[in-house]
Amino acid sequence: MSWRDSLHQGLVIPAHPLCLTAQRTLDEQTQRALTRYYFDSGAGGIAVGVHTTQFEIRERGLLRPVLELAALEARGSSAILIAGVCGPTSQALREAAQARDLGYHAGLLSLSALRDASIDELIDHVRAVAEIIPVFGFYLQPAVGGRILPHEFWKRFCEIENLCGIKVAPFHRYQTLDVVRAVAESGRENDIALYTGNDDNIVADLLTPFTFGGTTVRFAGGLLGQWAVGTKSAVQLLRRIHEGTNPSLLLALGAQLTDLNSALFDVSNGFRGCIAGIHEVLVRQQRMAGRWCLNPSEDLSPGQAQEIDRVLAAYPHLLE
Repeated sequence: MSWRDSLHQGLVIPAHPLCLTAQRTLDEQTQRALTRYYFDSGAGGIAVGVHTTQFEIRERGLLRPVLELAALEARGSSAILIAGVCGPTSQALREAAQARDLGYHAGLLSLSALRDASIDELIDHVRAVAEIIPVFGFYLQPAVGGRILPHEFWKRFCEIENLCGIKVAPFHRYQTLDVVRAVAESGRENDIALYTGNDDNIVADLLTPFTFGGTTVRFAGGLLGQWAVGTKSAVQLLRRIHEGTNPSLLLALGAQLTDLNSALFDVSNGFRGCIAGIHEVLVRQQRMAGRWCLNPSEDLSPGQAQEIDRVLAAYPHLLE
């Protein structure tokens, strides 16, 4: 089976965090061990160099080392490797070429750096990157640096060759429908795999058949920061969804997962502690040495640790 076929069948793809020492240098041993945890848990791939990995790795010269470590752990496996691709076009082309040369299958293309670009300019940018590496589209919510991308953009996006998927993560139902409708209308639902990145609505996204103009499309799997923790549980959950487990039971789990996410992602404080929240759980599970971020001011928000205490006690079955 090709990696594209596997992507369409539906996978759990964690967005990979960054493991640091107390001096905020790369902790290579722990980084590699965390990658092994994801593969041992049954994840079908990993996304590296993305928001959860901290975009600042580019400024610190850590992008290539982090991509290399994940590629080393994936060697000989069937895991799909997705690299974050960021910045203006010149930077994005360099990052795409680097990812390709390191053996990555696709680039998760962030458009945050093109905040004021027109739709024509955005489409030209995507086309240029797609000439280098298969593109995994990315609708990132504005609260953490994304921009609004209307249906017209996604309609034209779906016409570009060498696309493999779209991570839909605006945390917004109307904007999610803009993307799904564009894929359905494009006639390329067999070429473009939909992956939920809506950490606040994971199960509902995965359960729902979306029908537009007689074409039904579904989310195949998830590419999620939330699934950087509880990855084994996530694999079990996705399997139950694909097997057709009672939707009411799954939606109940989905509500629990959303509550868990609200604490980890620090929703009450505008997502300021979202990366530190993921780190905190990994620290408690002894998969990370500390919750340090590259930016010393980036940490848990006041009261977030107590919220994490609450959800860890309430939902241990979601955190294996």
